[in-house]
Amino acid sequence: MKFHPLLKKKLWGGEKLQKTLNINAEKDARFGEAWLLSGMEGNETIVSNGWLADNNLTELTEIFMGDLIGDKVYDTHKNHFPLLFKLIDAHENLSVQVHPDDALAQERKLKNGKTELWYIMQAEKKAELIVGFNKTINKESFEKLLIQNRLETVLNHEKVVPGDVFLMPAGRIHSIGKNILLAEIQQSSDTTYRIYDWNRTDDKGNFRPLHVAESLDAIDFQPQKDYKTHYSIEENKISQLVQTPYFTTNILTTKTPLRKNFSELDSFVVYLCVEGAFSVSYNGEITTIQAGEVLLIPNAITELLIVPLPVVKVLEVFIF
Repeated sequence: MKFHPLLKKKLWGGEKLQKTLNINAEKDARFGEAWLLSGMEGNETIVSNGWLADNNLTELTEIFMGDLIGDKVYDTHKNHFPLLFKLIDAHENLSVQVHPDDALAQERKLKNGKTELWYIMQAEKKAELIVGFNKTINKESFEKLLIQNRLETVLNHEKVVPGDVFLMPAGRIHSIGKNILLAEIQQSSDTTYRIYDWNRTDDKGNFRPLHVAESLDAIDFQPQKDYKTHYSIEENKISQLVQTPYFTTNILTTKTPLRKNFSELDSFVVYLCVEGAFSVSYNGEITTIQAGEVLLIPNAITELLIVPLPVVKVLEVFIF
């Protein structure tokens, strides 16, 4: 199944999403996010192809349950599709922010926390992310630096190029820098604690609200030696990027058709195309996916053929 994306206007957004997804959108609108596959209440994506066209993802999860998302996945998440897939166009810097983990989210009466993965699709020269801290600090020193407007001195900056991957566990402070287009795979949550927003205002001169108090119990203050996810690609074979309790993400680059068998996997599979295009063949039907689009493979489908057009790079995501 393919889906109609939902475009989201953002103060920091640009025009890359409309061009990437070939969408005729509102002129001069700054779109920062495209929700490609979502079961979030009020933001459910709608099927665009086949006999299930015009149904939204939550409706399909309620009807097909384990046949759609996997028996184990359904037992855990019920009718709440557990992942959210996005494209993000950062024309300007995003705020410095953090997300709660599952335990803190549940304590605060939220469904779940938010761990996410970023795959850099486009990045202009000198583009960078903020990922974690560059030194060990504690809650008290963090608050002091924030008051002094010196928080950036302890934030870790990462130069990025297309193909870079970063796993963002819940609790890791972060920000996407300007001039980056990335694909995001995350737990299905829209809870973000905005810590610092570069002192900017919206088009009405208003500052966006901050959530410093809420963030303090969410932040992991321990720095890491290396924040980037390192991986190697072998052409025509699947390479694993990350495996977490929330999702497993692989990458595939291929110039030749590849047959996939999911008979031992009790989960849906999502393909997010990050470069090129491909088609899949199932029961005589052919579906084509371009860069920036997703394809949802129901758990009930155990085998299909991936055909690059003529070459493709794609992220493969499921819950193990």
